[in-house]
Amino acid sequence: MRKAISLLLAVMTAMSLTTLSFAAESPAAVDKGDIVVLYTNDVHCGVDDNIGYAGFAAYAAEMRKATDYVTLADVGDAVQGAALGTLSKGEYIVDIMNQVGYDVSIPGNHEFDYGMDQFFNLSKALKSGYVCANFMDLRTNKPVFDAYKMVTYGDTKVAYVGIATPESITKSTPTYFQDNTGKYIYGFCAGNNGKELYNAVQSAVDSAKTAGADYVIAVGHLGDDAQSAPWRSADVIANVSGLTAFLDGHAHSTIPSEKVTDKDGKTVLLTSTGTKLAAIGKLVIKSSGTVSTELVTDYTAKDATVDTFVKGIQAKNDALLNKVVAKTSVDLTTLEADGKTRAIRNQETNLGDLVADAYRDAAGADVAIVNGGGIRADIKAGNITYGQIIAVHPFGNELRMVEATGQQILDALEMASRTAPDENGGFLQVSGLTYTIDTSVPSTVKTDDNKMFVSVTGARRVKDVKVGGVDIVATKTYKLASHNYMLEDAGDGLNMFQKCKTLSVPAMLDNEILINYITSTLKGTVPAEYSKAQGRITVTGAVMPFTDVASNAYYYDAVLFSIEKGLIPGTSDTAFSPNVTMTRGDVVLALWNLAGKPSAKANPAFTDVDFATDLGKAVAWANENSIVNGKTETTFVSGDSVSRQQFAAFMFRYAEALGYSVSVGGSLGAFTDAGQVSSYATKALVWANGNSLINGFNDNTIRPFATATRGQSAAIIYRFASTLTVNKAA
Repeated sequence: MRKAISLLLAVMTAMSLTTLSFAAESPAAVDKGDIVVLYTNDVHCGVDDNIGYAGFAAYAAEMRKATDYVTLADVGDAVQGAALGTLSKGEYIVDIMNQVGYDVSIPGNHEFDYGMDQFFNLSKALKSGYVCANFMDLRTNKPVFDAYKMVTYGDTKVAYVGIATPESITKSTPTYFQDNTGKYIYGFCAGNNGKELYNAVQSAVDSAKTAGADYVIAVGHLGDDAQSAPWRSADVIANVSGLTAFLDGHAHSTIPSEKVTDKDGKTVLLTSTGTKLAAIGKLVIKSSGTVSTELVTDYTAKDATVDTFVKGIQAKNDALLNKVVAKTSVDLTTLEADGKTRAIRNQETNLGDLVADAYRDAAGADVAIVNGGGIRADIKAGNITYGQIIAVHPFGNELRMVEATGQQILDALEMASRTAPDENGGFLQVSGLTYTIDTSVPSTVKTDDNKMFVSVTGARRVKDVKVGGVDIVATKTYKLASHNYMLEDAGDGLNMFQKCKTLSVPAMLDNEILINYITSTLKGTVPAEYSKAQGRITVTGAVMPFTDVASNAYYYDAVLFSIEKGLIPGTSDTAFSPNVTMTRGDVVLALWNLAGKPSAKANPAFTDVDFATDLGKAVAWANENSIVNGKTETTFVSGDSVSRQQFAAFMFRYAEALGYSVSVGGSLGAFTDAGQVSSYATKALVWANGNSLINGFNDNTIRPFATATRGQSAAIIYRFASTLTVNKAA
């Protein structure tokens, strides 16, 4: 019957150009014959947090009473994040997952945190095994695991395609993926600006379809953070065809159900549960073919067998974990003042200060740096247990110290601050050092395909760096303390310290470093001076006032830059209207502001312009410099919309007028609609595309006559200011 329905849907597809139907609201009660996929992501050892594994197992049992077709999937980052993972190198968590009965699993970046040998041990111990289309053995250029797992439900086949984030290399430990000569032997299809990843996923989808899959579900640890582009879940969906839904992880985002358009213009459901089993993800494929997703958040029942199993494992470690090792007189936090918003990855916190101080003290260093992503939990005022210390430091990193130049430290700070005010796990908490991040300065950090540091190509956003209250000297060497992940293993892409001279330090793990600092140096209690951040890191720059500019939008940083420089004003106090068309008046004002509001020698004879206003002054300047001329000899028509090719021409003329180099090779031949570009704009569009100011679309078009939106325009100007200032002619 299900196959007959599938065939009927196929006929309807050909007639209506619609592949699937999606429920508008949360799915109805599950019926016999429905397919139910229950999924978790980013559990991070939270075995009994929130709903817990016992609750997940109980809900699965409840679904099995309603239908024979229930599958359990995990979307990565299960084995790391708390003491149970750290003390067993992930083995306790795998034991629990086997007890729960997962059918499909993929590796998140933190599955690799215990080293490659242990990762493969865990993959063999996990009964479901792993599937992953893009985790490659570069020695053979073949996937390490099967790209997908096919599950048959009656007459219906569903393929589960695994996808691991290419950020695994920098967000686990880069050296784990290399041989002893430093050559990468494992990779994640990271190259060609996302296309390698898209191709790997498309190949898996096509293979699954050929093998008879009626539905293809992506199980992907990619996330929706802006810094994860071009490898986000939405990026993959937009560049791949044939997916039904995407179960996502990595960013800890809570997404009950979001409709995203794929490469062919069809709808794919995107969903993610958050973290630590705060919700159970639930995807339902009805017998009718309707697909829906929801998050179950209010479930309280527990599976007795799983609950007993989890408690048994916890009991093995309770005596050690509950041992009081120190005290604190203040709350030590990774959060902002609201107690909810994570701060450790984009600003200074008091716990970040304490940890960095502990490293500097243990090594006897001039400076200490610790990545914010390596500080994982808060500690409330009162007794501090060993379990709490491990929760703060679950990785088991080892103390290291190197002899680093001031320039290497400056480069590390620039790399670590490149995404501020957005989050970055590599954001540096510091000791013995102070610095300022000016977010109004676009980051000019250049990275390679694996997002490892290459260079800084232009202006720096990190300023006023002082060591011990004295300006840092680029050529001077400093004793720099951190851990092996940061200084030896190029963690978070900070590879500038790998060849530094190593200095002798005591053999200590991260949890020992923190315990010893509190018990010995601080005499057993964290004092009141740590009640707040110490003022070591200052973040300046514009704050986003516009509610319609999402933090993960490609133009987010560009709008912040526009606010700081006064280039493109909002359409109201709270709206930027990024999808509204840019006008000729908007363009001349933006470029006039970018140029520093220069004066014109004379006003043109435009009857529709008030030259006493800023717009009038901008029009006079733009016309005088042949950047934007009038529509006629007597009219400017500032309200006319601007096309993409017009915007390219205006930017090209602006660059010429202000003395920038505008010579660039290349052509528009890769775009199928290149022949539509007007002759006046061809050279300008080649220049703009060659400098990555104006890019093409996923369907290999450049769309010269499409209107330039305010969001696009802000991004183009931002890219110009970020990349071309260093090419300014002498």
